[in-house]
Amino acid sequence: MYEGKFPKKRYKHTLQFLQEVVSTDDSILDLGVTNPFSEIMKKEGFNVTNTQGEDLDLETEAVKTNKYDVVTAFEIFEHLVAPFNVLQDIQAKKLVASVPLKLWFASAYKSKTDTRDRHFHEFEDWQFDWLLEKAGWTIKKRVKFTNPVKKVGLRPMLRRFTPRYYLIYAERT
Repeated sequence: MYEGKFPKKRYKHTLQFLQEVVSTDDSILDLGVTNPFSEIMKKEGFNVTNTQGEDLDLETEAVKTNKYDVVTAFEIFEHLVAPFNVLQDIQAKKLVASVPLKLWFASAYKSKTDTRDRHFHEFEDWQFDWLLEKAGWTIKKRVKFTNPVKKVGLRPMLRRFTPRYYLIYAERT
């Protein structure tokens, strides 16, 4: 399934989770520009529209519409300085989102070549839960999963059994 340069395990888990909680009849606003996973969602029959790459810390207009049933945000909130603002402004009644979990044995991700591709936050599960609750969401389903890498060493070994991603389905309370 989705071989090649794509993160096969993460996409597989995310797609399976999405199919369990969202209908292909629902209209989806996917936060972020068109990306490999939004293309996979479309191929799987989901009705997906992406945002345009605006700075969601400063411009939340894209989510201030009742035009969509669901907002998806896969590995987006860790890049925002203030994810609360977007979460609070979402008008859709359903949210499916994933975030990388903070790993005690690794620093937060920081690209050396792309200044926009950095993590301002890496959450513990309880922190993300609290953020969602404070923004008016009730989590209905959650799952964590690992992200093993094909390298040798202590950190790669720890990645085999330490959850790296946290995926939630929430509804507006």
